[in-house]
Amino acid sequence: MGVQTVKELTVYKKAYALAMQVFEISKRFPPEERYALTSQIRRSSRSVCLNLREAWAKRRYEAHFISKLTDCDGECNETDSSLDFAKDCQYITAEKHAELTSLNTEVAKMLGSMLQTPEKFAPTGDKRQVPEDR
Repeated sequence: MGVQTVKELTVYKKAYALAMQVFEISKRFPPEERYALTSQIRRSSRSVCLNLREAWAKRRYEAHFISKLTDCDGECNETDSSLDFAKDCQYITAEKHAELTSLNTEVAKMLGSMLQTPEKFAPTGDKRQVPEDR
């Protein structure tokens, strides 16, 4: 039997682990970043998982699935930029930056693969289509 929940996907597990690591490191950002970089990097890293869950819920409709995966990809890119700011502002070390951006890149590549073959994730045996009036 195939994957039953999004939580079983490696991409979800890696994205979740990244979001948790971002949360932990951002606790050490200076107070003046609370409403700027700290908030932004936490939201974007978490949003990858949240959008992935939405994509999974909508996977029987390929266009909806792709739309949410595209949102995931955008949030992944935003997280990458925020990690660059964190490094350049000296809130994280170059080593931690390399570790986190590497994990983020892995997630992005997996999302890219999903975007290239969305049909692999459609529920098997379910051929329902979007209603004509929607």
